[in-house]
Amino acid sequence: MLNIFLLPLSLLTTTVVALDSLNPTISRSNSTISAAWYTGWHAADFPLSQVSWSKYTHLTYAFATTTPDVNTLSLDDSDVKLLPQFVSLAQQHGVKASVSIGGWTGSQWFSSHVRTAANRTAFVKTVTNLAEEYKLDGVDFDWEFPGIQGIGCNLVDPNDTSNFLAFLHELRNSTTGKKLILSAAIFDTPWVDSTGFPSANISEFSQVLDYIAIMNYDVKSNVSVGAGPSSPLDDSCAPVGARFGSAVSAVKDWTAAGMPANQIVLGVPAYGHSFLAAIPFLGGSNATLQNPQFLSYPPYAANSSRRGDRWDGDGGLDVCGVLEGPGGVYTYWGLMEEGFLNRDGSVKDGILSRFDNCSQTNPTYENHNASVQPSLYNKTSGIYVTYDNAQSYAIKGGFIHSAGLKGFAIWEAGGDYNDTLLDSILNATQNGGPNLTSSFNTTQGGNTMSPSPGFSERLEGAQAVWRALLAFVVVALYGSLT
Repeated sequence: MLNIFLLPLSLLTTTVVALDSLNPTISRSNSTISAAWYTGWHAADFPLSQVSWSKYTHLTYAFATTTPDVNTLSLDDSDVKLLPQFVSLAQQHGVKASVSIGGWTGSQWFSSHVRTAANRTAFVKTVTNLAEEYKLDGVDFDWEFPGIQGIGCNLVDPNDTSNFLAFLHELRNSTTGKKLILSAAIFDTPWVDSTGFPSANISEFSQVLDYIAIMNYDVKSNVSVGAGPSSPLDDSCAPVGARFGSAVSAVKDWTAAGMPANQIVLGVPAYGHSFLAAIPFLGGSNATLQNPQFLSYPPYAANSSRRGDRWDGDGGLDVCGVLEGPGGVYTYWGLMEEGFLNRDGSVKDGILSRFDNCSQTNPTYENHNASVQPSLYNKTSGIYVTYDNAQSYAIKGGFIHSAGLKGFAIWEAGGDYNDTLLDSILNATQNGGPNLTSSFNTTQGGNTMSPSPGFSERLEGAQAVWRALLAFVVVALYGSLT
């Protein structure tokens, strides 16, 4: 396999205190939204009894899907019998309970349901009936995506965005709609207008929606560039062919188009994406342990996704009848089950890891040029994973705090482990996150390896230093090689 791993780990003498193991137990704040989606199809593994209700302000049940009949929404893909219990428990704990309509596989018929005035009126009735039947506090619209194709067989109309706005106005003005919390899960660029380009002015949506949630996850990679972060905080320092959107760019684009920052929630993933990347190093198999040069965008094999953890699907025919492979997705706890991470969130022995702030020089959240997402590499299987941990969650929480956003929403609640991620972002959104510094941090089994001399000028000779507020402590990492 790779020559750099032939030396025994006993040669590395670094001691690591995992940030993930130091999270405080804190509660929600009424001044910000702390939300998550709850999936009924995972209830057997993550029952409602395991939800930390006191830490959330909002929880959204996924999904009710659109059907060809404008008068009908389907909960068949989730656990419809569990929904009343979900709503009851949420409201008992002072948590707002919503249902999300749509999703990646459930958005096929949105366009037809809002295309005509008659259909909009009928769809308003369908949505309000759902809210009344299940005593919901809110409804979340996860239309993927108005005006452009999503999964591949959605109905699409050039006027989807304006029709959606007309529908939301009618819903908001209805007797039931006046009382509902209305939200929308959105792409990183504003909904397109009739020309097919992102709308320059979507300010009117702020009058009918309580908030929008940026889905800052599932960001694609470019096989010609390499495997990139799937949930980047910022991508302005990424190669030109790998800038597919980030939290920073999304907030800039949506606020520039008229959505107030205090009506924007940042969606954060409790999972990561994997790639088959046999040699993620400069110099390939000639790389050395003393100088691994772990790439920010390692080459990966196209169309070679393997199944991730036990929540990941095996693939098969999608709703469009197209054969798809496994997702290659690992939940945060799945990375522990599959041998990438220890239960405290630290990296398992024999796993190479990297946390790269790119070329960050100004430690503010407005100008940091940092993807701030960790990655893992299993040299035996060749699996490379980009994911989020407590450290990246704290930084994203700090961005939410600094940018004046409304809060955060986790996909999904059951992907966390012992509230490690939830506690981290809760603390940071309430109190501010750690300062960002220029860093390049590569470890094997939690042990730091020196950065490549080729990066020293770009990184201004900085070592990774992380300061967290309150209970977060990270011990400085020292590594020695013999």
